[in-house]
Amino acid sequence: MRPRRLFWSVTETQDTHVPARRRRISLRAIALWFAVGVASAWLLAVLSLVAARWIDPPTTAVQMERRVQSWFQSAPYRKRYAFVPLSQISPNLQHAVISAEDARFYQHHGFDWQQMQIAAEGDLEGGRIRGASTLTQQLVKNLFFGTGRSFLRKGAEFTLVPMAELILGKRRILELYLNVVEWGPGVYGAEAACRAYDGTAARNVGREQAARLAAILPAPRRRRPDRMNRYSEIILERMRQVGW
Repeated sequence: MRPRRLFWSVTETQDTHVPARRRRISLRAIALWFAVGVASAWLLAVLSLVAARWIDPPTTAVQMERRVQSWFQSAPYRKRYAFVPLSQISPNLQHAVISAEDARFYQHHGFDWQQMQIAAEGDLEGGRIRGASTLTQQLVKNLFFGTGRSFLRKGAEFTLVPMAELILGKRRILELYLNVVEWGPGVYGAEAACRAYDGTAARNVGREQAARLAAILPAPRRRRPDRMNRYSEIILERMRQVGW
């Protein structure tokens, strides 16, 4: 009887290891597939950046996100989006947006570490947190990630921003940003914004109106150009300091 009991005890012990081994294999397979999925998505994003060097994007992640949100809202949604070459966007508007959103645009390589340090020090001192996202960072988020926030998105952004700088170059980054950035509910890009708020083409916008348009970019769904008196004056002063 004893040998028989020993036989069954060994068999039962072996059987109890099977589910644990299967769980380990399953977790390993899930982790592998997750890594493959993340790598594939990253490669697709890089290829999209390569295409964006020559092809104007028909839509963005933010535009698709707003479209989905409109399905659950009672207010009507009308998308206004017209891509125009950088040469057809007033230098006043180009300079105003750079002055408002990324003053060191032509100095950094995707990340403005100096501005990040200033923002971190302000946070530690209990002051108001200043935004430190560059135009390149904002473009990458606009194209691929929408308005959501997550650690995974931050990690992907950290690797895609240098790729965007390398692949696209400053002029194309500025052209893409000015054409896809959200400028109000359903309003995307400089051409649509100028026609919606000022009734004119982007190439005809003057300094003051350009500053007012740039002033609403941090909160385009809540702000309006005609209410941006103080901030637009700050932007105009920054432009004068640079010589624009």
